[in-house]
Amino acid sequence: MSNWFSKNLGDALLADEALESIKSRFSSAFASPDYPDDVAIFIRHESEGRLHCDVIVYFSPATYSLATAIDAIACNKPSADSLSLLVGSTLAWSVLFPDVSPAAE
Repeated sequence: MSNWFSKNLGDALLADEALESIKSRFSSAFASPDYPDDVAIFIRHESEGRLHCDVIVYFSPATYSLATAIDAIACNKPSADSLSLLVGSTLAWSVLFPDVSPAAE
């Protein structure tokens, strides 16, 4: 599977519980500390001109089973701009976004 997946968690002020659930499910699904470096979940706050921003969670292709379990939808690979690593190896940046300089992370 090579698709990325995304899930809009809605208003950033109300997304904490959903983010904690995703982190917990990630920990259960990838319990081994030596999971591959391409196993990662990222987040971005997006406003699209609205007053409040939404939290969008992006699942790398290697997290397919977790993404589909929470009804994330297939999407294009996100731009690395303003992404933050939610869970996964810090090496995921260089594996999943090889054209991004370390300063942009």
